[in-house]
Amino acid sequence: MDKKGTKLLAQNKKARHDYFIEDTYEAGIELFGTEVKSLRQGMLNLKDSYASITKAGEVYVRGMHISPYEKGNIFNKDPLRERRLLLHRSEIRKLIGVTAQLGFSLVPLSVYLKRSLVKVELAVVRGKKLYDKRDDAAKKDAKRDIDRALRERSKY
Repeated sequence: MDKKGTKLLAQNKKARHDYFIEDTYEAGIELFGTEVKSLRQGMLNLKDSYASITKAGEVYVRGMHISPYEKGNIFNKDPLRERRLLLHRSEIRKLIGVTAQLGFSLVPLSVYLKRSLVKVELAVVRGKKLYDKRDDAAKKDAKRDIDRALRERSKY
């Protein structure tokens, strides 16, 4: 993150490739002490993680792997356990409305430290089809070719 007082711990690059990002939210996350120590060492994987809303109106992130802290012994928790996300009630109501629509999901994009608090950037996403991914790749290649040509021209 480029803001002062924030440190990026992990990023879900695959999510930006596989989904159209409609909206993002910043959420706190409920963690235990050894999990925070493990996060500070960068032992986190967001690759196949997603979030869901329970009937009780709570948001949980699933599939987020936080490796056990080496010196944590009996205090270590299950690396793949569900972790509650801390959002305002109004934000949760918005998320319930959006995810009720067909094709929308909740995916964590990144985890970062913000003034010593662990935060999760949660995105409302819509899945990409294969042809959308091909279009993005073609645009990226075209932009790279244009930049390369401009650099070649500026040499002379």
